[in-house]
Amino acid sequence: MIKTWSTPVVEEGRREEACELCGGRDFSAHLRCEGFQYVRCNRCSLVQINPQPCEDAVRRRYCGEDYLEYELANEEAFLTLGLLALRDAGFYQFERGLGGAERRVLDVGCATGALLSKLRERGWRAEGVEINRKQADYARRVRGLPVYGCPLEDAALPAGAYLLITASHLIEHLRRPRAFLAEARRLLAPGGRLFLTTPNIDGFQARLFAGRWRSAIFDHLYLFSVKTLTRLLAEEGFRVERSVTWGGLAAGLAPRPVKAALDGLAKRFGFGDVMLLSCLLPARETPLAEPRSKR
Repeated sequence: MIKTWSTPVVEEGRREEACELCGGRDFSAHLRCEGFQYVRCNRCSLVQINPQPCEDAVRRRYCGEDYLEYELANEEAFLTLGLLALRDAGFYQFERGLGGAERRVLDVGCATGALLSKLRERGWRAEGVEINRKQADYARRVRGLPVYGCPLEDAALPAGAYLLITASHLIEHLRRPRAFLAEARRLLAPGGRLFLTTPNIDGFQARLFAGRWRSAIFDHLYLFSVKTLTRLLAEEGFRVERSVTWGGLAAGLAPRPVKAALDGLAKRFGFGDVMLLSCLLPARETPLAEPRSKR
């Protein structure tokens, strides 16, 4: 079982803010964890850490040297999961339908670039963004990939340049997930796809373990459900074409036959530990969702 990475719980400057999804300010305690807690918005049900840490504090969490060692130690397992996620997202059907279009992909939070390297082998023009400078340097130096060692909003990438953006286990770490989606929308060409992978707060394991759930960690500022993330995506101009969940129980928590059966049921009925959403950016003339709530 891959151990979920998290920085230690520390005291930080925090302030209570409006809900990122609906703008509400009425919250109820939801998950009590060791040293911190999550609240649920009483208007839209988005689960979040609130009061929120400041942006600088969040960025500092990902500047440590241990991240590279962690990613390299788990690189093969992460790559296997990433390739399975592409299959579940409908990537190969999407790829076949592109014809002669330039295939340009951006992986946000690309770590060491292992998945990008595989996409490059398939003929994609592969680029990445990775806030941890050591990982970005590794991807450039060892794999020869163009990887920007900064947050996405600081990379100043060209509008409408990408047919695919992938972000695996990223959005739950972000201080402003709505701003990330707005930037992804700016960077995608009409008809492009955004593949998002993130923990599922409505999954069986989240309900079973509550504050001891392996994804209820200090670094995860938001815990989405399919419903809350789909709403946020719609408000930012995306249409969810496909959603899938997987992971009934983590390895080692039950005998293999039991785990296999529960994993199959979780994927079939949507109560898996992790969810993947494949999101279309419609053509510009397609009406978008209703404007989001005013703050």
